Amino acid sequence: MDVEDFNDIIYEKEDNGICTITFNRPERRNAFTKQTFLEIKAVLEDMEQDKNSRVLLMTGCSEANAFSSGGYFNLKFFAPHSPEKRNVLQKREDIRFWDFSKIIIAAINGLAIGAGITMPLAGADLIYMSADAWLEFNFIKRGIIAQSAMSFILPFYLGFQRAKEILYFGNKITAQEAEKLGLVNKVLPPDDLMPYVRQVAERLIPPKGPSMTIKLMKKTIHNQFREIITHTSDLEKEANRIAFKTHDFREAIRAFTMKRESKFKGK
Repeated sequence: MDVEDFNDIIYEKEDNGICTITFNRPERRNAFTKQTFLEIKAVLEDMEQDKNSRVLLMTGCSEANAFSSGGYFNLKFFAPHSPEKRNVLQKREDIRFWDFSKIIIAAINGLAIGAGITMPLAGADLIYMSADAWLEFNFIKRGIIAQSAMSFILPFYLGFQRAKEILYFGNKITAQEAEKLGLVNKVLPPDDLMPYVRQVAERLIPPKGPSMTIKLMKKTIHNQFREIITHTSDLEKEANRIAFKTHDFREAIRAFTMKRESKFKGK
């Protein structure tokens, strides 16, 4: 994909090596589509090939009041591929972020729901959050399993009891709660978020930061967990392969489309 043909994101590159992705679907609160993931993939490939690119910033357009509301949840999003085919495609996305050699910084400037929070948790090296933003692991409300290796990453961060509570209930988490839990590095006033994130990025690149050493450090840290991330991702895909066939998953889609509460049957 040619980066000039993007529709869902705005991709900017600066001479100092800082690149920025801005999710730009305000009419859908920056919900991710298949097109979004293809554009993100193109950005990662472009930056890997560009020796001058050193740090990637990710944020949402201000008009959306959202970082991302997650995967665009309707029948069309799920229908084109069989569960098995979807799992293969998603697995590649999980590992692509984990293997990306440049530093990723997420600036969560509004709500971050579903994939809108699992993607930065799995892919970003640093996460900063606006004081008025909030998170929600809403997968359980959709009758599906959290992916992007959250079954490992959340217990690793939080311990089993707190991770299970978050995944089992899918409650809203404020920015302040997220900081206390250790899910984000720092919470800032809305107007200070992007200036602060840029200062952080500048500390990671020359002349202030030894970017090659930082790149090697990231690789060393990530390589220790690559097998675990891959295995966990496989287990999540297998669980969702089953979940996609359940009554509760179909009911969740209907309820979401009709804007009502789901009536699950546990089957």
